[in-house]
Amino acid sequence: MKKYFLAIALMVLIGACSSNASDNKSAAPDAAAAPANDLSANPDYQKGVALISKSDCLTCHKTDTKNIGPAYKDVAAKYENTDANVALLASKILKGGTGVWGQIPMTPHAAMSEDDAKALAKYVLLLRK
Repeated sequence: MKKYFLAIALMVLIGACSSNASDNKSAAPDAAAAPANDLSANPDYQKGVALISKSDCLTCHKTDTKNIGPAYKDVAAKYENTDANVALLASKILKGGTGVWGQIPMTPHAAMSEDDAKALAKYVLLLRK
């Protein structure tokens, strides 16, 4: 059931990202024509989307709205996109924690590699406006 939910969520996310590109058929396919906020070509963004689709992250987090945990965009607004914050958030992903966003604990993801945790943190921080 969880895999089915994640597959549906990934399809919705991909559909939301790709519908913007298909609406403007007159735009040139190069990077210069892409809007400044279009992250779909960014390799850190692509890797983050792929990792989230294989994880349990969407059980507690959503991109734009608070669920059990904070929205990814709220996390991005709180933390500047720096190497130190990538390391900090990767550590929180791996070790879990509580208290920053309320008293509901974040489950540790100790089986995840540090590189994957950093990739997820980079993805989240890319959502900063």
